[in-house]
Amino acid sequence: MNNFQFYNPVRIVFGAGELKQIGSEAAAVGKKALLVSYADYGFMKETLDKVVALCKEKGVEVIPFYAAVANPLMSDIEAGVKVARAKKADMVIGCGGGSVMDTAKLIAAGTLYKGDLWKMMYSRHDSNATLPPDKALPILLINTLPATSSEMNCGAVATNTETMEKTYLFHPCIYPKVSILDPELTTSLPAYQTACGVVDSLSHVIEIYFTCQNEVPVQDRLMEGIMSSQMEHVVKILKDPKNVALRGDLMWEVALSWNGWILPGTGGFTPMHMIAHAMSARWGVTHGASLGIVMPAFMKKTWQLNPQRYVQFGQRVFGKKMTPLQVIAKFEKFISGLGVQTRLTQCKDIPANHKKVVKTLLDDCVRVYFGANGKLASLKPLSKKEVKEIIELSL
Repeated sequence: MNNFQFYNPVRIVFGAGELKQIGSEAAAVGKKALLVSYADYGFMKETLDKVVALCKEKGVEVIPFYAAVANPLMSDIEAGVKVARAKKADMVIGCGGGSVMDTAKLIAAGTLYKGDLWKMMYSRHDSNATLPPDKALPILLINTLPATSSEMNCGAVATNTETMEKTYLFHPCIYPKVSILDPELTTSLPAYQTACGVVDSLSHVIEIYFTCQNEVPVQDRLMEGIMSSQMEHVVKILKDPKNVALRGDLMWEVALSWNGWILPGTGGFTPMHMIAHAMSARWGVTHGASLGIVMPAFMKKTWQLNPQRYVQFGQRVFGKKMTPLQVIAKFEKFISGLGVQTRLTQCKDIPANHKKVVKTLLDDCVRVYFGANGKLASLKPLSKKEVKEIIELSL
C-alpha cells in the first residue's frame, strides 16, 4: 500500500424528498445564488422552479443560468462567470447531472479567478503550465443523473472547442459544501441516460481496479462491491424505472465510485478516460458511451499485464471462474446489453474514413494527454503505437 493523505469535506443530504432542504442549505451560505442547469432545461422545469421557490422562501435570491450542455464547454463557463460577477452572486447551485455540476464548479472557481479561465485546467500533461485556482464561491449541488460522482469530489471537466481539448481540474477549492441526493429526481430518466451514467460510474472503478500498482485487499473488496451492486441494480432499474428505493441504492453507489474512497494506497491511473475524453471533445460522444467503447478495447490490449486480476474480477464480480478474455467478453456484453455503444462506429457523426478517425484521435491523445516521457500514464505507460492499437480495437 502506498502512503497517502485523504480528505473529503462534502456533506451529503440523502433521501427521497430531500430536495426540500435546498432553501435552508442555501440560506446558511449566502443571499444570492447563481443557479446552473441545462440549456434545454424544459424537462427539468418543475424541479428548477421548485429550487427557485424553496430558496426564495428562505430569503435567497436566485439568478438562473441555464446554459450547460452534455460535455461542458469552457465558453459556457466563461459566460456563467460574467453573469456571476455582474450579479454579485455569493454562491453557485448546480442542479443536474455531471455536466451541470462540473459547469457549476468551474463557474464558482472562475468567478474569483484572475486571468484566462482555461489556465485553470490541466490542458497539457507533458508540462506543468496549469495555474489552478486557490478559491471558489461556495458550491451546492443537486444531482439528477448519477454518473460522475461530481456531487462528492473536487473534480470537473470541460472542453475548449477552439483547441479541441477536453480536460479537467482537480482542486480542493471546488469540493461542494453540500450535495443533495434525492432519488425521486431520477425516476424519469430515460433508459439510455440511466445506463450511460452507470457505465461512466463503473469506468471510474474499473480504471483503478485494473491499473493499481499495489495490493490493497480492502480496496479490492470495496471496488468489487461497488461494481457488483451497480451492475445488479441498473438491470433492475431498467425494468422498474420508477422504483425509488432502487434508484436510491444506485445513487449512493455511484457517489462512492469516484469520491476518493477507492483510491487510497492503490496508485491507479486513468488512461481510459484520457482516450474517451478525446472522443467526446472531437465528436461529442456521450461520456458514458465513450467509456463503454474504450474499456473493452483497453482491456483487450492490456490484460496480459495482470491476467490474475481479470480472473479475480470474474470470480468476485461475475461469480464465475473464467479466463481473462472470457471476462472481457462478458463485461462488453453487459455494456451492450444496457443499450450503450461498445464501438465508436456505432456513434453518430463519426467520419466514414476509419483511418482518419484513428489518426485524429491518436494525434489528440498525444497532444493533450501524453506525458513528458512521450507516453500515456498507465500501469505500464502506453506508447503511441499501443494507444493506436487501442483506438483501432474500439472501432
